[in-house]
Amino acid sequence: MNEKIKSQHLQRKAILYIRQSSTYQVHNNLESQKLQYAMQERLRQLGWSEIEVVDEDLGRSAAGIVARSGFERMVAEVCLGRVGAVAAREVSRFARNSREWQRLVEVCRVVDTLLVDHETVYAPRQGNDRLLLGLKGSLNEYELDLLRQRSVEARREKARRGELIVASPVGYKKGDDGRLEKDPDRRVQEAVVLVVNKFIELGSIRQTLMWFLDHGLELPAHSKSGEVYWKRPGYSNVYNMLTNPIYGGAYAYGKREQVIRYDDGEHRKSTRRKPRDQWLVFLPNAHEGYVSWEQFEQIQRTISENTHGWQHVGAAHDGEALLAGLLRCRRCGHKLSVCYSGTRYNALRYLCQRGALDNGEPRCIGFGGVPIDAAISREVLRVVQPAAVEAAVMASEEVARERDEVLAALQRDLEAARYSASRAQRQYDAVDPENRLIAAELERRWNQALQRVHAIERQVAERMHDQSAVMAPPRQELEELANKLQTIWESPDVDMRLKKRIVRTLIKEIIVDVDNDACEVIVIIHWNGGVHTEVRLPRRRRGQNSSQAPKEVIEAVRELSHICSDKTIAGVLNRNGLVTGRGNRWTREHVTALRTYHQILCYSADVHGAAGWVNLTQAAHILNLSPKTLRLAVERGEIEARHPLPDGPWVINRCALQTQAAADLVQRVTCGKQAAAISDDKQEKLQFSST
Repeated sequence: MNEKIKSQHLQRKAILYIRQSSTYQVHNNLESQKLQYAMQERLRQLGWSEIEVVDEDLGRSAAGIVARSGFERMVAEVCLGRVGAVAAREVSRFARNSREWQRLVEVCRVVDTLLVDHETVYAPRQGNDRLLLGLKGSLNEYELDLLRQRSVEARREKARRGELIVASPVGYKKGDDGRLEKDPDRRVQEAVVLVVNKFIELGSIRQTLMWFLDHGLELPAHSKSGEVYWKRPGYSNVYNMLTNPIYGGAYAYGKREQVIRYDDGEHRKSTRRKPRDQWLVFLPNAHEGYVSWEQFEQIQRTISENTHGWQHVGAAHDGEALLAGLLRCRRCGHKLSVCYSGTRYNALRYLCQRGALDNGEPRCIGFGGVPIDAAISREVLRVVQPAAVEAAVMASEEVARERDEVLAALQRDLEAARYSASRAQRQYDAVDPENRLIAAELERRWNQALQRVHAIERQVAERMHDQSAVMAPPRQELEELANKLQTIWESPDVDMRLKKRIVRTLIKEIIVDVDNDACEVIVIIHWNGGVHTEVRLPRRRRGQNSSQAPKEVIEAVRELSHICSDKTIAGVLNRNGLVTGRGNRWTREHVTALRTYHQILCYSADVHGAAGWVNLTQAAHILNLSPKTLRLAVERGEIEARHPLPDGPWVINRCALQTQAAADLVQRVTCGKQAAAISDDKQEKLQFSST
């Protein structure tokens, strides 16, 4: 028996601690496990009869980055004084970091607990043993750091040669020489190319994803085993294909780094993307890419501009603001933002409020968006008018090409589905019919594959029918459309995103300012070709409505205000099917606002009565005639009267009732009257008012 082992040690139990660092070691390094469990025999030889095995930490590292429940339970037992010795095959199994190692040694010293390995017995109360244990703990920690450093350096050296392939992205396979090669599956290659082309066309990852979803197309993905399967695309699938430099033919390693932060005393790990100049390895033209590196760089710039929309132009959206992202303030240099106001949020305005939002500075400028959008549209149409026919031909060819792309993708899906169905049939034919458990499952898979084939065949047939039904217009029709380019541009059916892309193709930036003295908006257009154009637009004053009512409506209100209130005028306008400048129904408030702006006096019975304004019924009563008789005379032109609206009242001045023509009319009607059948006071009269 070792002289360091006393009777008080043997009266307490011994703990055998067993640990391996990873799951791989647990499943493959079985000999190491056997050697560790064999330490029980050594403890029996040393005199312990009660031995407890703690093997809860198999597959857990002792570097101090993960919690070890077995180690904590062992230390707790030692602190309670119930353990005479703790044993392990090597003392490095206990801990490979100074914090946990020194804590174990100190606890064992306090309660007089021995440490045992396959070589010797250590008594922490003895200075020499405590020194030796401290040195071994430091060596174990250093050994772990050395192994880790060697592994990292070997990994980086392999990456510097471009041979470290952690996982092949979709569209690539690891070749025999250890480098990336394009996936030999033509369907996978063409799917990746289609994603890139659609992004270049649409300019937005989200719009590219929506295009695939709208046409029911699938994209390839890798399973955990590395096999390719097809699924409904998601945002991450499209994003990875467009941002991974591998698709640009470059090999990159070390694009991300791990960041550790502490929240409430607990460390949390997160990853962040590093700038390109901080990547560990970057090898351009390392393999064949799906796009050139210049195209890949342009894609990254477009994505970056879409992400920082208020600083850059950004992607084209469906909003009504044609110049969103193009306007820059000449005073402070900030981009102008878009604002919608009004009860229905349909009043477009451009505001320079970046300084106010970020730094609390005063707002610079702001103006209505409709006039400047219209002015820029006129300038764009003036520029593109000479090439309108060629642009229309190119657009027609682009539509046809898009239809061909969808049809080609569906035909590739159909070919793959037919192969899967044929493979399922061969598997079903190869099975023993008597084995119904397997045959039934294979039959179900075969049916599912056939249903998939039929579904894609229907999609292909519908696409081919639509393609045959839509014929490319002849050049003569395109020339006629080119002459009506402005009408087409202003049509509400035109896609707003298409108009914005056209504007951004021609215009690089627009510098704007406001001339308060002249009440004008100064617009300086910077065309992409380097030419600059200055345009001055009248600025709408406060309270002025940019959507003016037609002149006919204004004159009708001016005439009707002699005999009607604002509420009655609104009813007459609505009855005639007229709307406001914004397309709304007329109300009393709208009529009042119109009168006020055009300085039209409101209706007053006293004022207009003194001026002699009456309607047809009142005029007939003055002449003691029936309204119908008077209306017929007015229509014949015998008496002067005004009729502003077809379905509305007549406006007559008393002066017209005092003319000789009016007196002749009264005399003629009076002489031509016949005696009534009954007295007037008993006869009921049915009068029709034209008001």
